[in-house]
Amino acid sequence: MTSTALLGKSVNELTEWVQEQGQPAYRGKQLHQWLYEKGARSLSDISVFPKSWREIVADYPIGRSTIAHRSIAPDKTRKYLLKLADGKVVETVGIPSDKRLTVCVSSQVGCAMACDFCATGKDGFTRNLKSYEIVDQVLTVQEDFQQRVSNVVYMGMGEPLLNLPDVVASVKSLNQDVGIGQRNLTISTVGLPEKILQLADYELQVTFAVSLHASNQKLREQLIPSAKHYPLEKLLNDCREYVKITGRRVTFEYILLAQVNDLPEQALELTQKIRGFQSHVNLIPYNPIQEADYQRPNEQRIQAFKNVLQNQNITVSVRYSRGLEADAACGQLRATKLDLI
Repeated sequence: MTSTALLGKSVNELTEWVQEQGQPAYRGKQLHQWLYEKGARSLSDISVFPKSWREIVADYPIGRSTIAHRSIAPDKTRKYLLKLADGKVVETVGIPSDKRLTVCVSSQVGCAMACDFCATGKDGFTRNLKSYEIVDQVLTVQEDFQQRVSNVVYMGMGEPLLNLPDVVASVKSLNQDVGIGQRNLTISTVGLPEKILQLADYELQVTFAVSLHASNQKLREQLIPSAKHYPLEKLLNDCREYVKITGRRVTFEYILLAQVNDLPEQALELTQKIRGFQSHVNLIPYNPIQEADYQRPNEQRIQAFKNVLQNQNITVSVRYSRGLEADAACGQLRATKLDLI
């Protein structure tokens, strides 16, 4: 599959394409509707096109994946392994609730960040995803649930800021073609030098999340090897600049690891780092994986950490991961099922 895949293209780009194929311009809108609303997986599926032309372009790549494996948790969260055109596999999650359907998308095959607590990084990095391969994940979940997707979080496999052009292109397509508001899209990063300000320059209205996971540089380097090249103070300064440029707050993600980063004094240290910041702290109790020895804190320790932040007037919430029974940790489903594909 090449970047010429039709998925991810705007109505104007699709109109140009059909005209290049000798078809009238109005077929561009028809093609757009069939790609994004009707879920066409082949041009031969589009019954409003002349049969003679469908036969000619039947093999032209649309850019859809196939579901290689699906795992459904008791809370109705669905985790998918999607097989791409080149045989590579990525993980996607559909998270339903009473009023919304959220999709957690991957931006890369594998990940180069090698965070010590994450299963995805254990397999290393393979390649970036094209924008259409990201959009496809959302459409696949939408079709499988038979429900419109309301929110998308770039928190699956990979580091989104290492694939910034295609991530931004997918944001624009999900917004303009699929119809999801940018403020319902969240881009998450562990933080990379220069990349945060590059993202700010795109002037998107997305939610921006930074994975801190530590209250000081030494511990952060232990948990996130790439942090050696990006001091915490520099990272936070870039986040402040991001707020100035975009006018939007930053969400700080903090995975709570028992007896590692969940001590009250570490909570206090964290408040000192982000005090006066236009931000929100999202505490995430750890999801255990076989490849690491970390444990999830008990509820008392989670609440104690949260209370310290609240007492220091830091906006904070606890996010409990959905779908634990379906291999909830990032990359865990791929790690356990890849040999079956």
